[in-house]
Parts: sequence; structure tokens; C-alpha cells
Amino acid sequence: MHVSLKQSIMVAVVATFGAQSAMADDASCQKVRFADVGWSDIAATTGLASVVLEGLGYKPAVTIASIPIAFAGMKKKQIDVFLGYWNPSMTPQIEPFVKAGDIKVLERPNLVGAKYTLAVPTYLYDKGLKTFADIAKFEKDLDGKIYGIEPGNDGNALIAGMIKDNKFGLKSFKMIESSEAGMLIEAQRAIKSQKAIVFLGWEPHPMNVQMKMSYLQGGDDVFGPNLGEAKVYTAIPPSYETRCPNVATFLKNLQYTTDIENQVMVPILEKVKPNTAARNFLKKNPAVLDKWLDGVKTFDGKDGLSAVKGKLKA
Repeated sequence: MHVSLKQSIMVAVVATFGAQSAMADDASCQKVRFADVGWSDIAATTGLASVVLEGLGYKPAVTIASIPIAFAGMKKKQIDVFLGYWNPSMTPQIEPFVKAGDIKVLERPNLVGAKYTLAVPTYLYDKGLKTFADIAKFEKDLDGKIYGIEPGNDGNALIAGMIKDNKFGLKSFKMIESSEAGMLIEAQRAIKSQKAIVFLGWEPHPMNVQMKMSYLQGGDDVFGPNLGEAKVYTAIPPSYETRCPNVATFLKNLQYTTDIENQVMVPILEKVKPNTAARNFLKKNPAVLDKWLDGVKTFDGKDGLSAVKGKLKA
């Protein structure tokens, strides 16, 4: 009888220990694999998350990939985290993966108050190019071109759809694909010489203060209402929360602001590495960590907040 009781107690202890261990991250979670689609804002948010995770004892890694490749990588479990799902513009691209159970979108957005739509230099807006319907009237001045960013981008797909469907009379226009940096160079060059240009614009981004630009009205059916008003969400593989609960708690806590992202993006555009820009910001603004690290431990189970703040001071 005593042996049976002792065995029962041991089983209970093992079960309790096992339950506690289940709350900790598996060893495979130490490497956290992010996708970055080559935008400054995603570089900024990924840099901030990476610096915090390093302070927690994790080993973040970043893969630069187009949006379709990033989502496919998550489906294949080669990518753990994507911090840049812009809703609604990216919804057509991510929806098939979500419906198939290959990607999970965290319930709370990591950024609100974003926007994403077509823009023009303010002097062109003042000349009358104020809406999507006005673009065709300026075809000659624009050389029949609308500037997008990298191939595979959701904004490019929306522009291509407008041209294909002759929406707003744009069937004779051509979309110019390059990159975020390439598009910004073209916009800055046009502004310097007071020439006409239509390009993809978004906020948060330093372009909003570095260039005198205005967003076009009337594109609600394409980019969404309120100048493509967007919320940005975090995407992970469906099994990630169960497998890596500590990192998942951190990701759920992550909330940025347009001001935070703009402050980190400015040095990134000046060729400062994202992690360096993020670290410098966090050293000056450690209070943002209080909410981000609520209930988050280090990889080896210690208090996360004190560990990260200590690392930043070192």
C-alpha cells in the first residue's frame, strides 16, 4: 500500500513538473526566424523585436523575401514570424494561407493608424491631381507611369489590377517596379525638378516628413477607405504559440506607434543597420519595454524585463 502511495506521489510530481516545463520554450525556439519584405517599417519593427529577443537570450535571424515567398516560407515552417501583414491591402495574398490553416494571424494588431495608397508631390496635387480619377488627365505629364515598389508586393498588385481593368481610365498606363529605395529616389528626383509623378506612399515612413507629398482621394475601392487606412498584424505558423509560448507572449504584447517606427526608420534610411537603430532607440526609450515584456521570461526562465534593460545598459 505504501509503495503504491509513493508511486502515486511521484507520478503527480512528474506530471506537475511536466506541466510547468510545457510553459517554457522548447530548445528549437531559441532561433526566431523573421521575414522582412524589404520595407523600412518592417526592418524597424523586426529590428526592435530582434534586439529585445537577443536580450532575452534568443537568437533572431532575418530572411529578406518577397511577400509571397515569406508566406510560403511560413507554410513550410521555414519562417516563424512576420510583423508586417498590412490589412486590408495584403489580405488577398494571406487569406488563402489562413483559410488553409498554414498561417495564423494574431488577434491584436501591432500597429494602428497606418495608411497605404497612391501619392503625388504636393505641387502636383495643387495643380489638380487630387484623386485617382484625375491620374488619366495627367497621363502626358506622368509619361503614362505609376511607380510601385518591389515585385510581388501587394500595392503593385493593386496598381496592376487597376491598369488591367481600366479602372479610372488607366489601361494605357505602365507600372514601374523597383524597390522601396528605387521608388523613393524617383520621387525625390521628380520633386527636385518639379516634375509629375504618382507613386505608392504609406505611413509610418519618413517620406511623410522628408518630402512635400499628398495622398490621392477616391481610391477606397482599391486601397480601402480613409486613404488606405490600415492595421498591421503579426503572422505566425499555427503551431508556434503552443511550441514557443514565451516568444508568443512577447509577440502578442508587441505594439508599436507611427512615432516609434518613424524614429527608428530615419537612421535605417541613412544606412544604419536596423538592429543598431533599434538598440539606440530602446536605450533612449526603455519604458516601451514595460508592456512588451509583461509576463515574458528569458530563454532560461529568468525575469525578462530586467534582463533586457540590463543588456541595453551594458
